[in-house]
Amino acid sequence: MISSAAIPLLLFLIPLVSLRVLSLLPTRRSQPRSRLSHTPTRLLVVLGSGGHTAEMFSLLHNLDTLKYTHRSYVVSSGDAFSALKAKEFERGLYDTARARASAGRKKQRTSADPGEAQVMTKEEVYGSYDIEIVPRARKIYQSLLTTPISSLQCLFACFSILMSTPSASEVKLGYPDLIVSNGPATAVIVVFASFVLRFFGLPGTSDKMRTIYVESWARVRKLSLSGKILLRLVDRFLVQWERLAEELGGQAEYIGVLVSH
Repeated sequence: MISSAAIPLLLFLIPLVSLRVLSLLPTRRSQPRSRLSHTPTRLLVVLGSGGHTAEMFSLLHNLDTLKYTHRSYVVSSGDAFSALKAKEFERGLYDTARARASAGRKKQRTSADPGEAQVMTKEEVYGSYDIEIVPRARKIYQSLLTTPISSLQCLFACFSILMSTPSASEVKLGYPDLIVSNGPATAVIVVFASFVLRFFGLPGTSDKMRTIYVESWARVRKLSLSGKILLRLVDRFLVQWERLAEELGGQAEYIGVLVSH
């Protein structure tokens, strides 16, 4: 039973919490501040096993390392496939950055203009990355009785990742600027963790941890469970089929097929 003394406190807190949550929910008018060119930026990518990971790297194939100078990949424990694909993807980004730096140096040597800007080093062009492992929120065939415990373990690990500066980065980056996901269950907990941090208004969270969710290409008529949960929580919700966008009645953005098969 709730004591009579606690009732006024609840009547005060419930509207206050509700207003705070509503203030954090994304709106069409919610736009991030523009950033200066070459400003250090941290991108956090949530990977899932198998198809989710393959689709994600298809989405990111033209990633600009000059814009997203540090990439953090969140992988569930035991998902060696996603961790391997992240390393392969980064090797491709490095090769591209190295070619860009080489072309820039060649251009500088042949330039007759003594005022030509200095070419950036390959480290400045490529940036850095790290792979973060979190406990699985729920394993296959795991009992529903123990799922809350494993989900909490995953949540605390996500808090740690969001709040800490990656060791691979040479500059203090703080919270991720952008979180991108395409549907693995871990994404729900990562987005929830970012929402909690912004709810309490922790220093450095202002205009950080913007979220983009891309529904899987396989979802033509109905959302995945992750999509249903995150539909109203993320800043941009993208679908790849016009029929699905129509079903959602304007709650999602249809921008065509984003993945290549």
